[in-house]
Amino acid sequence: MVWIHGRFHLDEHDTTVGREVVAGLTTFLAMAYVAVVNPAILSEAGMDFGAVFVATCLAAAFGTLVMGLYANYPIAVAPGMGQNAFFAYTVVLAGGHTWQAALGMVFVSGVLFVMLSVLPVRSWLIDAVPRSLKIGMAAGIGLFLALIALRNMGMVVDDPATLVTLGDLSSFGPAAGLLGFCAIVALFARRVPGEVIIGILAVAVVSWLTGNADFHGVASLPPSPGPVFLAMDLAGAFNLAALTVVLAFLLVDMFDTAGTLVAVASRGNLLTAEGKLPRLRRALLADSTATVFGSVAGTSSATSYIESAAGVQSGGRTGLTAVVAGALFLACLWLAPLAESVPPYATGAALLFVACLMVGGIADLDWDDARTTVPAVATALAIPLTFSIADGIGVGFVTFAAVHVLSGAPRECPAAVYVVAAIFLAKFTLL
Repeated sequence: MVWIHGRFHLDEHDTTVGREVVAGLTTFLAMAYVAVVNPAILSEAGMDFGAVFVATCLAAAFGTLVMGLYANYPIAVAPGMGQNAFFAYTVVLAGGHTWQAALGMVFVSGVLFVMLSVLPVRSWLIDAVPRSLKIGMAAGIGLFLALIALRNMGMVVDDPATLVTLGDLSSFGPAAGLLGFCAIVALFARRVPGEVIIGILAVAVVSWLTGNADFHGVASLPPSPGPVFLAMDLAGAFNLAALTVVLAFLLVDMFDTAGTLVAVASRGNLLTAEGKLPRLRRALLADSTATVFGSVAGTSSATSYIESAAGVQSGGRTGLTAVVAGALFLACLWLAPLAESVPPYATGAALLFVACLMVGGIADLDWDDARTTVPAVATALAIPLTFSIADGIGVGFVTFAAVHVLSGAPRECPAAVYVVAAIFLAKFTLL
């Protein structure tokens, strides 16, 4: 017990072991849905569900434990929502890459993130990209997830005349998914811990009892990770067509991580008097190494989770909170049958809720400044409507640079934006 106090500086942060354990459990419950949703999404790209389930739990446990033990932050890390959708639907299904090549691209982006985390250039790059574009990317990914969620729930279906239309809400799947979504929102409004996983399980149980989904059991030995472990194709990640994909993985992971770290640390009063994040390098390294580890294990990019704020709200202030959450992800390895029993419309309800929270940041845009706001909104709209996070980000950067040049304010656009815009412009016109 003395070692724990000294290792995590509990007294310095005015917290206790009991409070940190409760906070770790709260964080885990708030984001446990990733163990079900992530393999469900990646399996659509042709990956083995059980193997990805193992990879998801291992990547989450690894990243979260490193964040707790090395960076001493109460922040959990796991494969990110948005990155997994980009991996499955854009890179593999729409882009024609194999999932092995996509894993290779995740690995390369993770290695680049590790390098940037160590070098001083990380602060320049994070600060150089305008805040409005970061907000636009986050909102766009939220809208992208919403479209995928509505499709998985059966609420949105293909239509040859209008591209998409309303599904049959009288059928069980869409009705149960919509009800589950409403239940999650209601539980969230009542501040019930674990509202997302409760909503998923409630829809799943009703589905099992009514015979609309098969129940495979609760626990068993973990599935074999063999089908996806060390399966990345690095050769497929080193070509011109993969360059913008790697760049998109890197940008989304880096900005998502930085924003989440600051937001959660701010809520826990963990920032310095100058508003800086202490031990930033360690936190970024924990996140970036989790992406590298996850790609080796067989899953998409890992990132810090905003749901960690639930644990901070419960009193978590140190890495002990993350260690508890990481240990619980390891325990999840034995729950593969339960995860595989959850129907897609149940996970769709959870994904739609997460998507709604991600879109909220767009309210923070400066609506009086068209030069920054319009490119951000264009980014947010282009991501779901092109069904590609990479192309949507490209539209945002190109638009931002072009608007500043044409409006006579080229110096107000950072050099980093011109560089990224040039890369995407070459991709749009030459590939």
